[in-house]
Amino acid sequence: MIEKVDHIGIAVKSLEDGIALYESMLGIKCEKIEVVESQQVKTAFFHIGDMHIELLCPTSDDSPIAKFLEKNGGGIHHIAYASSDINSDLDRVKTLGINLIHETPITGANDKQVAFLHPKSTQKVLTEFCQ
Repeated sequence: MIEKVDHIGIAVKSLEDGIALYESMLGIKCEKIEVVESQQVKTAFFHIGDMHIELLCPTSDDSPIAKFLEKNGGGIHHIAYASSDINSDLDRVKTLGINLIHETPITGANDKQVAFLHPKSTQKVLTEFCQ
């Protein structure tokens, strides 16, 4: 079951510049930086209320984030929803005809199990379920 918005992912060209901007703009410190090998990305997390802002910077020129930056120049990349049962949620949306990028969860940042829904099925919003 989907419980809340977990985080909003924002693609940035420079993690250092992004961290500096968000720390000064929001008046809070970056709480964690992590490399997620499976997604070829380096992340920085900011805790705000009951959710996070996740800055995403590619670690490889052929990563999904690098492709996004090339096409869009940066900005909001995805919205992630916390799930108490990610496999059930994936099965449920699949029966609705929503295309999945990940049929089964993979390990993402913070060792969470994550799966993405294809934006062609979600009105052009890349959607992540995480548990």
